Amino acid sequence: MGPIREYLKKTPLLFDGAMGTYLLSKHPGADPRCELLNLSHPEWVLEIHREYQKAGARAIKTNTFGANTASLECGFEKVEEIIRAGYGLAAAAAGEGAYVFADIGPILTENAGEEYRKIADVFLKLGAQNFLFETFPSAGELPEICRYIREQRPEAFILTSFAVSPDGFTRQGYSAAQLLREMEPFADGVGCNCVSGPSHLLGLAKELKTSRYLSIMPNSGYPTAVGGRTYFESGADYFAGKMGEMAGCGVRIFGGCCGTTPAHIAATARILEEAEHGDGTDAAAAAVKSPKAAPKNRFREKLEAGKKVIAVEVDPPANDDGSFFMEAAARLKALGVDAVTVADCPVARVRADAAMLAAKLKRELDMDAIPHMTCRDRNLNAAKALLLGLSMEDVHNILVVTGDPVPSASRDEVKAVFSFNSAMLAGYIRALGEETLQGPFLVAGALNVNAPNFDAELKKAHRKKESGVQMLMTQPVFTEEALQNLRRAKEETGLWILGGLMPPVSYRNACYMHNEISGIRLSEEILERYKDTDREEAGKIGVSLCLEMAGKMTPWVDGYYLMTPFQRIDLIEEIVRRLGR
Repeated sequence: MGPIREYLKKTPLLFDGAMGTYLLSKHPGADPRCELLNLSHPEWVLEIHREYQKAGARAIKTNTFGANTASLECGFEKVEEIIRAGYGLAAAAAGEGAYVFADIGPILTENAGEEYRKIADVFLKLGAQNFLFETFPSAGELPEICRYIREQRPEAFILTSFAVSPDGFTRQGYSAAQLLREMEPFADGVGCNCVSGPSHLLGLAKELKTSRYLSIMPNSGYPTAVGGRTYFESGADYFAGKMGEMAGCGVRIFGGCCGTTPAHIAATARILEEAEHGDGTDAAAAAVKSPKAAPKNRFREKLEAGKKVIAVEVDPPANDDGSFFMEAAARLKALGVDAVTVADCPVARVRADAAMLAAKLKRELDMDAIPHMTCRDRNLNAAKALLLGLSMEDVHNILVVTGDPVPSASRDEVKAVFSFNSAMLAGYIRALGEETLQGPFLVAGALNVNAPNFDAELKKAHRKKESGVQMLMTQPVFTEEALQNLRRAKEETGLWILGGLMPPVSYRNACYMHNEISGIRLSEEILERYKDTDREEAGKIGVSLCLEMAGKMTPWVDGYYLMTPFQRIDLIEEIVRRLGR
């Protein structure tokens, strides 16, 4: 076949289609872990490889996608045996008429990097020249393993491919465009496969730009479950037609994933041959979009101008009566408060939706809001739907937090989701702002200045910054240690920081905050000040305490984050007035 890079300069490269779904359709009842069949039924695997090569595939994937200890639940000796058999079968079928690609799928374990190297070593000893890492949800260890293969075999051709949903994002919240950019320094080809059908990946291909060979390998369509079995109903001609359109969008590497068969590959081979002999007109070029003006974000503009902002958290109601919430917000706006923050079911107890309340504040009071979004209660689709709605309602600030765990007594009734952590969610929101929305969100993250191991907390803050967090909002500051931690955070991250302030309203409340609320610590001196005080005296102490702390933190903060205890909006109003609003 000659050097693969020379081939690609002249001709698109067509891969084979699915192994697993096609094999199970031919041999019902076979072990769905089709890699095991390299040993138990090698003749079945070889037959399918040959069908694809005969159909026109010029790249054959080894039947090793899930050949790892986690997927096959076996030791690495067994994995190596399966890889050796799989490589031999693909090489026998390919002969001189196709390239063989060592196929490696994601390994979702803590020691994944080590196992990738062991798998690569097996393939390298077998003489593998071409490597395909497919169906990945993130870049993860890919740069490292690609670099390792290059060190061992500089001439190796490496293709990395990511599994994206129809909206162009992986299940871990990374956009295809972002992942392709990340892998360009390490791979010869980059692209997408699986999860989505040809129409959706055609739409994505029109938008993707890369300096590497662009690869698209869709599913044949979308699955239907019948009698406990999964079927893909998309026809070969429809699939091939969409692949032909992709040829006009810069795609150079083609193939099929779940549900595709030799018929799909044969039809695609014919279409690609016709496209190569056409007039070169890019009939599928995407329409030019008129750029839209980014929406205004008054809160961000104040921060950029160096103004000390004030954000006040008001708890959403636990019922459908929002009168106190809206009245409190109106009073705060009248005092010049810059934004109201709305917690997302704090302490994992159900309250009115933070995003809907943020939209209500914007519409009815023209009040800027910072709704919290936890990772606890929604998957990626739900998160995206909420973010689209917020942007549509002109709410462009958000605080992302992992979220309090569901109390153990409630776990039989309420199930947490936790599909991702706050850093991952921040990265997803940043990508959504860059590629989908009319403008970006100002993404804030939480900072626990009372953390016993603040070095670890700072490392998390740096990860959040790398993911797209631009502002940190701290837990309430009550101690000198917390003040020094806040100073460190400002100096070491360079992010905007809103220092947390919360007035305890009684001795009992102060003790509860100190002992039972995660992330809050009060000094013994403060607790003593609250002993034997009545409501009025305790309120005055709380206001004085917040003002004292605000004065101390001023050099290191870009504003203040006030938390309202027990609906005591009167205390917050007094603090805001005396802060100069």
